[in-house]
Amino acid sequence: MSTQPSIENISTILVIGAGTMGRQIAMTAALAGYSTIIQDISEDGLEAARTELEEWAAGRVGKGKLEQSAATSALAALSYSTDLDTAAAHADYIIEAATERLDIKTAIFEKLGVLAPAHAILATNSSTLGSSKVAQVTGRPAQVCNMHFFNPALVMKCVEVVRHESTSDATVEITMELARRLGKEPVLINREIPGFIANRLMGAIQKEALYLADAGIASIDDIDTTARTALGHPMGPFALMDMVGLDVIDFIAQATYAETGLEEDAPNPGIAALVAEGKLGRKTGAGFYNYN
Repeated sequence: MSTQPSIENISTILVIGAGTMGRQIAMTAALAGYSTIIQDISEDGLEAARTELEEWAAGRVGKGKLEQSAATSALAALSYSTDLDTAAAHADYIIEAATERLDIKTAIFEKLGVLAPAHAILATNSSTLGSSKVAQVTGRPAQVCNMHFFNPALVMKCVEVVRHESTSDATVEITMELARRLGKEPVLINREIPGFIANRLMGAIQKEALYLADAGIASIDDIDTTARTALGHPMGPFALMDMVGLDVIDFIAQATYAETGLEEDAPNPGIAALVAEGKLGRKTGAGFYNYN
């Protein structure tokens, strides 16, 4: 195989991390016909991923939204491993979807620089950390970028491809084309900025919504109704934050604030208070709304 990155060289995709995002990214790749490895340090995490993806495929087939043959092929294309060394050695494109901690990601990318074939591109799914933070430790910074999928990755069409100063044009072109072959609509971000595009747009709307509610100008419910009925949003900003998870919203704000130091990027005290109470949104039954 050529040592130069090429879209035609990609037949095996490795996804690191068997959490919600990792398993859905992997299934997306398997459905597109790629041999796909899900790697995680947890056997239980891998087993949970396998069970969920099998149930998801069966549900789609049952609803007539996926052919049985396509489901069978995709599930057969998936493999599961706790062995990063072996998995990385066989991968042509690697997507890291591990815990959103820089020390963990740096350790992973340092290993990948040694373990992965010379032609392999190394991408991070991080929504908050630019790939420049891990690129140099790989020894191949030109082949490193962000490939940020949105939750749920099996449904959402957008993929943010973010280059850093050393990312090569070939890496960008291959990543954009791979996203298209996965059935996505990629957007290119030409230089790193905290929050990329979607989180910055969403953050601006959320910030204004929080201001309107905190100032007593309108109720949370009426602000959400306005977003839906006047702006055509599928859900209002408070309902969306509850769906994403208020802990995730708070984490993104903390990471952005740590990066910029700008007061306008500081985490919202009201959200921090809800998180401290364990009210994280839909997943805990309460956030801005009650779901019990």
